[in-house]
Amino acid sequence: MKSDPVLYRRRLIPDELIRLDKDELLLCEGNKIVTKWNVLTDRHPFTHGFSCYYIDKNIKVSKFIDKNETTVYWYCDIIKTDYEPESNTYTFTDLLADVIIYPDFTYKVVDLDEIADATEKNMLTKEMLTVLMRSLDSLLNDIYSGKFKKYTEYLDSFCEKNE
Repeated sequence: MKSDPVLYRRRLIPDELIRLDKDELLLCEGNKIVTKWNVLTDRHPFTHGFSCYYIDKNIKVSKFIDKNETTVYWYCDIIKTDYEPESNTYTFTDLLADVIIYPDFTYKVVDLDEIADATEKNMLTKEMLTVLMRSLDSLLNDIYSGKFKKYTEYLDSFCEKNE
């Protein structure tokens, strides 16, 4: 029987690699990995949440929840996934652009300045920039067309079972 995968988050700014060993793995199937997590510090308006890594879409959709079990917002990271089958290890590299979607479905795109900084410092390859822009475009088109709800409904199904 295959053991649970090991998950890492790589950030470019600041440069760090963090093992997500405190996250609870809820699903690892096909192109989706779902986790439940708690914040590491209490400096945020949220205390815990759920994340779904859509490996084939290069996005991670997270539901940020406060202590009253109220959704604060949905946070979408554009990611690049590397998988090492020998060690069953996933490394999710944050490609910097993020989209925050509020419960009323208003949204904002953030951290585009970090893409410019990373590009100036040659931290992003042409391949990474291409993945970033195509994935961000696809995510925004899902938001514009009302299709983002499929992501919220999918994660909500895990929230209901695991709260």
